[in-house]
Amino acid sequence: MHTVKKTINGKELSLETGRFAKLSAGSVMVRYGDTMVLVAANSAAEPKPDLDFLPLTCEYREKQASSGKIPGGFFRREARPSNKEILASRLMDRPLRPLFPKDWRSEIQVIGTVYSYDLENEPDMLAVIGASAALVTSDIPFSGPVSEVRVCRVDGEFVVLPTWSQIEASDLEIIVAGSDTSIVMVEGASKEISEADFVAAMEFAHTMIREINALQRELAALVNPTKREVASTAPPEEIVSAIDVAIADRIRKQIRISSSKEERNAFRSEVKKLATDAAAAVVAADAERFAAIKVDKVVSSIVKKIEAREMREMILTDGVRLDGRKTNEIRPITVETGVLPRPHGSALFTRGETQSLTTVTLGTKKSAQLIDGLRPTYELRYMLHYNFPPFSTGETGRFGFTSRRETGHGDLAERALEPFIPNEAEFPYTIRVVSDVLESNGSSSMATVCAGSLALYHAGVPMTNAVSGIAMGLILEGDRFAVLSDILGDEDFLGDMDFKVTGTMNGITACQMDIKVEGLSVEIMRQALAQARDGRLHILGIMNAHMSKPNDDLSQYAPKLTTIMIPVEMIGAVIGPGGEMIRSICKDTNTEINIEDDGSITIAAIDQASCDAAISKIREITRPIEIDTVFTGKVKEIREGLGAFIEIRPKKEGLLHISQLDHRRVENVGDILKVGELVQVKVIEVQPDGKVRLSRKALIPLPEGMEAQEERPRSPRPPYGGGGGDRGGRGGGDRGGDRGGRGGGDRGGDRYGRGGGDRGGDRGPRGPRDERPRDDRPREDRPHDDRPRDERPRDERPRDERPRDERPRDEQPREKPSGDGDFYVG
Repeated sequence: MHTVKKTINGKELSLETGRFAKLSAGSVMVRYGDTMVLVAANSAAEPKPDLDFLPLTCEYREKQASSGKIPGGFFRREARPSNKEILASRLMDRPLRPLFPKDWRSEIQVIGTVYSYDLENEPDMLAVIGASAALVTSDIPFSGPVSEVRVCRVDGEFVVLPTWSQIEASDLEIIVAGSDTSIVMVEGASKEISEADFVAAMEFAHTMIREINALQRELAALVNPTKREVASTAPPEEIVSAIDVAIADRIRKQIRISSSKEERNAFRSEVKKLATDAAAAVVAADAERFAAIKVDKVVSSIVKKIEAREMREMILTDGVRLDGRKTNEIRPITVETGVLPRPHGSALFTRGETQSLTTVTLGTKKSAQLIDGLRPTYELRYMLHYNFPPFSTGETGRFGFTSRRETGHGDLAERALEPFIPNEAEFPYTIRVVSDVLESNGSSSMATVCAGSLALYHAGVPMTNAVSGIAMGLILEGDRFAVLSDILGDEDFLGDMDFKVTGTMNGITACQMDIKVEGLSVEIMRQALAQARDGRLHILGIMNAHMSKPNDDLSQYAPKLTTIMIPVEMIGAVIGPGGEMIRSICKDTNTEINIEDDGSITIAAIDQASCDAAISKIREITRPIEIDTVFTGKVKEIREGLGAFIEIRPKKEGLLHISQLDHRRVENVGDILKVGELVQVKVIEVQPDGKVRLSRKALIPLPEGMEAQEERPRSPRPPYGGGGGDRGGRGGGDRGGDRGGRGGGDRGGDRYGRGGGDRGGDRGPRGPRDERPRDDRPREDRPHDDRPRDERPRDERPRDERPRDERPRDEQPREKPSGDGDFYVG
């Protein structure tokens, strides 16, 4: 077991081998802070000679347990790789691939697994460092080490291996991989930084790369592995010479004639036939010696090498390319917007034989993508998807499956445009951009950036700047090199570099570089960036001439969004129990409603009328409850002798007292109201504690012949009890409470529910009860003392009146229905 360590930014970076996955050819556990990534590298024992490419597979996986999470889904286990895992896998593959022997045909598999994540130190860079360390400590031939670091600029200062919070606060995020002498891979995004700052960031990264490479060499020296032999896959020299003689002159002449991709493919087929005939003749002449040779495979490899040799020499010597352009010349460009009537935005961008049809769709917040990774779950409201169907190259192939290449190209274009996507407060839509590549002859991802920018303009998304992109190529032979602007597919295939750069008039927004050589110098990178800037500005000029700013209006087919504010305390009322109220509003008005914690509500509808209807319902729910306000409420409960509780808005009820049901006397509440029915009521009182008293009769016309009776003002209520009518605070009933027992007694006793006292003699039998309507009976207007009885001075109490607690138990008041003032608010 061996461990090497180095302190970077005050934290220890350690590489450990011999403890985990010991049966692998090479395995290293990388730790930085509390983030730990295990990388294992293995290679098949036997080569596959039929292959004409390096069979390398790199996989990156994040275990949810590493950050203390349990995976979602029915099975509660990690499933297919996420976009982040796919992109991290590509970040592993791209710097490693150029460093394997060109003749190596044994399958190689490198797997990086995140086992601990501290939510600050990102694991993707550690996976690449671990992959290189696992390879240099294994028996697999590898021209490493190579290291990969992320560099951010925070407050004007470069930071290597930044924390998550530093990444979030930066204006530049660039990932650089390299050997001790050169840059192998670059990828990043920024907020319109200059080319000089970009180069400075790469140089800063390269300094740290060398130090981490030294740490890997230290570990390799401790392990001291024995590397496997590399079997040559070079074809016999006799066959190579015969094919060279047969086709070299024809290729040399043809490539100097400007031609289309279709014409070049037709010529390539003719040349391959000539090469096949030449190789077959050599094999037939010595059948025993060349019995194991598969002519088709050998011919394809040799033709490719001869074609690459002739093309590269023409460019380096004459400065002329396959289609007749100079090294810094851009293909003809045409731009169209609004080519599709129904999508919310659309653009067709054509550059030479590369074409992208891009659409923009605007949706509500509910259309945002939920991202559930190692970090806390969040929503993605802007996304860009890139599709590369097989017909774009005039071929057949697998269709309907998103490849890693499509995921990577879509991510690059998404990051290129992201700095200019307005924030949610300014533009509350979810934005989906989809690029379908209809023709491809190089730089399709950069055509996506240009078409995406135009489609966003056409959709009316308020972007501050247009963005364009260009792909740069490289021909490198020893000390000679040529940087190519706007490369063709063949120049990418036969060249040494594919360097994509996007940006505005003001600076770079994204980049991605892949190379096929062991590395590039900073000087070459500097020239490529300068040449890319010229091409980028040229393309922007054409785009701006067609459409210089976003449309002022959105598509008529885009959802109409309106944002209103409500008091935070009213959010629950709008949502309703279990979301019942909000679902009802959405269903009734055909809208989509989203409520934020700060009280902001966004309403989405297909037309303004639906939006206005939803707003009206929300305003009805949230409007203040004030005296004389009229509500249509639902009868929630009926209490005979008291009245009914009316829900005037969700979770808010008021009492509709029996005396307020109708102008005439009501004996049974159930005769007028039923539970669940709607009734229109008027607020007649709102107490300081929020309790509400309602009236139905205030909204009903007075019956003919009945005179309006003036409501007596309600006296202040005592601080306790809550019962009583207008004449007191303790009893119940419409007249202010029970008048006591029928048997007489003292008139000084409590008339509001306390029972009667002795009146000083027998009143005799009660006479016949007056059958007049209760409301027509004369009222007693004698003065009334609202103070609680026991608080009145003794000298003010009637004769022989005893305090309540001193009375015998059999004289204690009986429970009576509460009066019209004893009401309830839910």
